[in-house]
Amino acid sequence: MKKRTWLAGMTFAVCLVASGVAHAEGVYFVEPKDGATVSNPVHVKFGIDGMTVAPAGTVTPNTGHHHLLIDGEPLPQGTVVPVNDKSIHYGKGQTEADITLPPGDHTLTAQFANGAHQSYGPEWSKTITVHVK
Repeated sequence: MKKRTWLAGMTFAVCLVASGVAHAEGVYFVEPKDGATVSNPVHVKFGIDGMTVAPAGTVTPNTGHHHLLIDGEPLPQGTVVPVNDKSIHYGKGQTEADITLPPGDHTLTAQFANGAHQSYGPEWSKTITVHVK
């Protein structure tokens, strides 16, 4: 009987994943999609599962805010996200914004960081590529 209960539970879990109901923890782009051809201004919309978005300065476990790294790579855990024109901070807790990029191919990395702007590491980042017309 225990074997049958375990099997039923596993079947249910597989069905949830297949249906898209279950989500893995992490950061993702709602917009734009990876490989998209876009025009300026580029609308960027972030999503996150497993953490809560909070303004900068809020140093509570499992909270943080989004950063956009343009043509950069995910940052190691604990690294403070720099402030420059290739690293945009959304410290008010924003989950979307419009940005302007030069024409050509670019990587966009969504990096989630805590209230002190310290990266949660590559595990809490997502990189996509876009082509700007």
